Amino acid sequence: MQNLQQQLADLGIAIPELLLPRPDMDLEKWAVIACDQFTQDRVYWAQVADRVGPAPSTLHLIFPEIYIEDPGQAERIRNIHKAMDSYLARGIFSPPKKGLVYLERSTPYHQCRRGLMLTVDLEQYDWKAHTRSLIRATEGTIAERLPPRMAVRRGAALESPHVILLIDDEADVLLPGLGAQAKKAGPSLYHTSLQGGAISGWLLDQETAWAYLAEGLQGLVQKGHGSYGNSEGAPFLYAVGDGNHSLASAKAIWEEYKSAHVGEPGLMAHPTRWALVEVENLYDPGIGFEPIHRLIFGTDLEAVLHLLSDLPGFTSRPVAERGELSALVGDEGALQSRLGLITGTEFVLVEVEASGLATDYLQPLVDAFIKHTPGTSIDYIHEEADLCKGAHPSSKSSVGILLPPVKKSGLFKTVARRGPLPRKSFSMGKAIEKRFYFECRRLF
Repeated sequence: MQNLQQQLADLGIAIPELLLPRPDMDLEKWAVIACDQFTQDRVYWAQVADRVGPAPSTLHLIFPEIYIEDPGQAERIRNIHKAMDSYLARGIFSPPKKGLVYLERSTPYHQCRRGLMLTVDLEQYDWKAHTRSLIRATEGTIAERLPPRMAVRRGAALESPHVILLIDDEADVLLPGLGAQAKKAGPSLYHTSLQGGAISGWLLDQETAWAYLAEGLQGLVQKGHGSYGNSEGAPFLYAVGDGNHSLASAKAIWEEYKSAHVGEPGLMAHPTRWALVEVENLYDPGIGFEPIHRLIFGTDLEAVLHLLSDLPGFTSRPVAERGELSALVGDEGALQSRLGLITGTEFVLVEVEASGLATDYLQPLVDAFIKHTPGTSIDYIHEEADLCKGAHPSSKSSVGILLPPVKKSGLFKTVARRGPLPRKSFSMGKAIEKRFYFECRRLF
């Protein structure tokens, strides 16, 4: 067992002690979607709150980001911490279970997506550009966005994650193999419907399953050295697919705690050194990659067209309606890179001579525009319908930028070569397919 634990530690992971709600709880109310979704839809979150009511729920353990600019932030965080303490005191959870949890999730768009709950070592993660850590960010991390997330985690009795790490298993054998073992071992730990789909989890608490995981991950490390290794020979095993800023906040809290407790016995075994995450395979058929659109507030169509006109080969033309614009931007056979602009009832197709991800050429322009244009701001929107809603004439002056599709193949090679992509470059699936909080772990 000691050798196996060291193998897992070398692979940046540990076997967690998980807290799951008691089976008699209303699990559909317990599980709520990631806090960084539907950030322009207060109705959605109000409906979630109405549906949950006073019932035990992860809603009371998280800070939905739609409220992050509202007054009373400190009070909301205090209430989150109180809810965590209350759930532990009231016996809301079953006794802790040491093991991995193999997951299967259905969504309105995919029948099955596999995942694995485990803890990762934050000593082997760094979100900064050009790092060569085992766990790497896929997108740019904005340090200014970390403090509110750190405040939620600092001193928190529990963590419940929406972080998803990706592995590069093109043959797609590791998670299906673990799934076969999990189902052979016994019935599921839990099953519940979600707001759009369902999720089931099976406990993997046997060393044979852990050894299978270690062997599979070691194979991916070796494959990575050959496929996208670098001059330092540093392994790259996990790419952060979702929750970049949440994992960066966890790292910051660990570094903060470590600095404040230098020399204390047991410091390097403190729970904040690890973060609970879900690991998924990049090539799982149940994972689609979607663009994340931009919504710029405090501006108009003319200003955004002028901004984009600096791009090489810029042309633009009006389009009659949204469906036509969506089809044109989504045409993967187009010879030039395409964007769509939406404001009120106007739709404009933009074409430029640029290769690679649209965010590579778009984000620097938008960042500079927001920085130097007083009264402007930006939000990142997952759904095209929500983008149109945000750019509606009834909203404040705003322009939506519709981005083209994103391919997931080559992600690891790209990140290994150039470092993190511009922030919000892609989304793993539609907004409703994002991770729902369920499993918890003791933290402080």
